[in-house]
Amino acid sequence: MLQEGDKAPMFKLQSASGELIGLKDFRGKKVILYFYPKDLTSGCTQEACDFRDSLGNFKKKKAVVLGVSKDSVTSHEKFQHKYELNFPLLSDPEGKTCEDYGVWKEKSMYGRKYFGIVRTTFIIDEHGVIEKIFSKVKVKGHVQELQSSF
Repeated sequence: MLQEGDKAPMFKLQSASGELIGLKDFRGKKVILYFYPKDLTSGCTQEACDFRDSLGNFKKKKAVVLGVSKDSVTSHEKFQHKYELNFPLLSDPEGKTCEDYGVWKEKSMYGRKYFGIVRTTFIIDEHGVIEKIFSKVKVKGHVQELQSSF
């Protein structure tokens, strides 16, 4: 299980634009890496739009935002276009990055158990070290909480 102070696991994933994006691409910048369950669902849409609306504040602090889910590149493309998202959404269809970051877990809804992404945000520093972990994120107020962490 990852902890604050650990080296962030490396990844290289395809974005909605088809570009391969890896953690190494952002050395020298802070990375806000957030994992979310599903494109075009109410909570995930709200979270993405909150990041979209606050991106200028993060950029001023030399931070980039990256969203990750197991959805396909095509799904990400639709999501990004529909809500004019101004940061990369990365596709992890095999779930390797989700597993590396420990966000692929057993969940339960209405008594039914299943595996899925637990909404989690990592702040990774300029050297690739995990500075802060926000687990089991509640969408409302999360982006504002992140902004006050900088």
